[in-house]
Amino acid sequence: MTDIDAGLLEKIADLTGKPVGAFNIRKDSGCEARQSTEHIAIDARADGKPGIDIRIKAGTKGEKCYIPVIISKTGLSEMVYNDFYVADDCDVDIIAGCGIHNSGCDESRHDGIHTFHIGKNSRVRYVEKHFGEKDPGQTGGNIMNPKTVVYLGENATMQMETIQIRGIDSTRRETDFFCEAGSEVVVTERLLTHGAQEAESDMRIELNGHDAKGRVISRSVAQDKSHQVFHPVMVGNAQCFGHVQCDSIIMGDARIESIPAITANCPDAQLIHEAAIGKIAGDQLLKLETLGLTPEEAEETILKGFLA
Repeated sequence: MTDIDAGLLEKIADLTGKPVGAFNIRKDSGCEARQSTEHIAIDARADGKPGIDIRIKAGTKGEKCYIPVIISKTGLSEMVYNDFYVADDCDVDIIAGCGIHNSGCDESRHDGIHTFHIGKNSRVRYVEKHFGEKDPGQTGGNIMNPKTVVYLGENATMQMETIQIRGIDSTRRETDFFCEAGSEVVVTERLLTHGAQEAESDMRIELNGHDAKGRVISRSVAQDKSHQVFHPVMVGNAQCFGHVQCDSIIMGDARIESIPAITANCPDAQLIHEAAIGKIAGDQLLKLETLGLTPEEAEETILKGFLA
């Protein structure tokens, strides 16, 4: 592992050494390191596709599983398939994420499909961070297109946190949830674009079972000439509750499109959506500047708090 690799892992997975517990570190389309535990097994896919199968035994609680991806070769392009099988009565954290360091003028790209099968009464917290950087003077693009599909069993819970830190030139995110009776999904999405970057997020949550719940909280900042499109869809097919909230800060010559949709196919479905886009209020900047911050520092402080 080089210093560049270590820096990427710290940014996307908060790792500063060997992880504790189960892990699979993918580097430049190969397996850099892998470790299973008594309760979490990580294996290469049996169908030959690039990627891994993660199987978590029933009753597993308090354990973590790390599956970060790092790319440090310019011109590398990959498609990865990861499947997660979480048995009943589990309570686990899964930390993913992808970091790209592009040292040349060619495009580096990571596309991935994560499919979760979460058993009854299980709780999963899933964190996925994306980050890109380039060597000075280099023009190679950093591309990431993640797709996540989640099947939630009865009374299961998933808390999903997706974060795009910076440095991703183009991304298209697809996220689909299928929720059975009593299950709950909470998605928090935080997205930063700058320069001429493009980002699109398509999300669909189907509340299929009695008393299923879904909540989406999206916070984004678009700077310079970047462009964002957010399209969350909440579908109520039973007595359920769903809430979609989209808040965005727009700066410079950026463009943001927020297109929330709610569909009720049952008279007992309760669905809400809210969306707001605007610039940083001048009085917010003024208050911080009176405390001694420069205009640039005040702006950075507000953005960090908004995306926290």
